[in-house]
Amino acid sequence: MNINAKVTAKIKRTAGSLLLGLLCTVGLMSEMGYAQAAIPVYGYFVKNTYPHDPQAFTQGLLFKDGHLYESTGQNGQSSLRKVELTTGKVLQKSMLDKNVFGEGITDVGDEILGLTWISQTGYVFDQKTFKLKRKFSYQGEGWGLASDAHFVYMSDGTAAIRVLNPKTLAEVRRFEVKAEGRPIERLNELEMVDGQLFANVWGADVIARIDPASGKVVGWIDLTGLLPPEQRGTANPDAVLNGIAWDARGKRLFVTGKLWPKLFEIELIEIQRH
Repeated sequence: MNINAKVTAKIKRTAGSLLLGLLCTVGLMSEMGYAQAAIPVYGYFVKNTYPHDPQAFTQGLLFKDGHLYESTGQNGQSSLRKVELTTGKVLQKSMLDKNVFGEGITDVGDEILGLTWISQTGYVFDQKTFKLKRKFSYQGEGWGLASDAHFVYMSDGTAAIRVLNPKTLAEVRRFEVKAEGRPIERLNELEMVDGQLFANVWGADVIARIDPASGKVVGWIDLTGLLPPEQRGTANPDAVLNGIAWDARGKRLFVTGKLWPKLFEIELIEIQRH
């Protein structure tokens, strides 16, 4: 990590609160069968905070060419957006069909792929114009999407990750995500970060770091306290952590949540091994 002395000192001062949050989260993970031996747990340091549309029911997030791309959910409100990072301003937007519930997105070349929750229909948009180029179908629910140079990865709310051909979007294979042999359910928004698949665990302030070759969880990210419920500006129980974007060129990690008024750039800090 490239952390200067000032940042290091601040991390040390906040170590107590990080560990307190860690204990709470590990308790939750243990109860759900998540906390396993030898899997490192990472805390965070907030490097920057940016405004985020508090009306955006964030389902997917990615960073490309200097901008954020975001998908939002809810029937009649689902959209694909291009967002200015520093201001949160929506620069471009395309609404989805009123009868669908938008889910995760990812990019493949100059296209943006998007899922819907229970409509079993995906969308392919031109990245520049946001014009719909075509649709594709899949079985079951659609939750999150991510991609690398070879494949597209899709979550469906279970412990399974589907691996798709990026050209045809046909399923090539699927694997089950496990932590020391136990399946990890409720995998949601996905992002590929330096060869690891990051996945929000729906309903928890936790991100799983997954080896896409084996399906094993190789790390937990504890985001307890990043934006406490009382600071989210809504009593909506769905206002949970959801949204991971990686700036591969700048090595910056961004996270936000559904209906959150803020988006955070964070740096990860390994704070404990089990």
